[in-house]
Amino acid sequence: MKVDDVSANPTAATETVTSAELDQLRIERDGLRVERDDLRDTLLRRQAEFDNFRKRTERERMEQSQYASMEVVGDLVPILDDFERALAADSSSPEYAKGVQMIYQRMSESLKKTGLEPIDAAGKPFDPHQHQAIERVETNDAPENTVIGEFQRGYNFKGKLLRPSMVRVAVPAAPRTDTRILKI
Repeated sequence: MKVDDVSANPTAATETVTSAELDQLRIERDGLRVERDDLRDTLLRRQAEFDNFRKRTERERMEQSQYASMEVVGDLVPILDDFERALAADSSSPEYAKGVQMIYQRMSESLKKTGLEPIDAAGKPFDPHQHQAIERVETNDAPENTVIGEFQRGYNFKGKLLRPSMVRVAVPAAPRTDTRILKI
């Protein structure tokens, strides 16, 4: 049978194919479908892996740049402390004190724009994730585990702790016992 005869009469081609050959073709077809499905699954997995890799490298790059700026800001925080101490000290010249105040405000605002956030500690409950207790003070004037004083201000940078606040924490005063002996 010629090729032209098969294309003109498709049933003639099937008549010449034996059932064994037809079974063999069906097995081969099923094998090719399984291989196609496996390749499709592999392709989808590889695409997902590549997409995850791309997202992970982008996230790591952003974290790296954020970490680099965190180091720079961390180096500038002690300068803010120095300005605060200079402002707390008595100055003989009001113009000089005003100039120091202006420089402090500009630097503080610039650092806030980059993501520096001061931690408010005074009057707040003690949080070991934000505060470092330097002193415990026995008092009945403040609730237990309340920050009653701040030695050094703490800072967060873009939501991460840069430096904890060094604080004084209230603890309940010990009950006084009278040590005098009563004589009857």
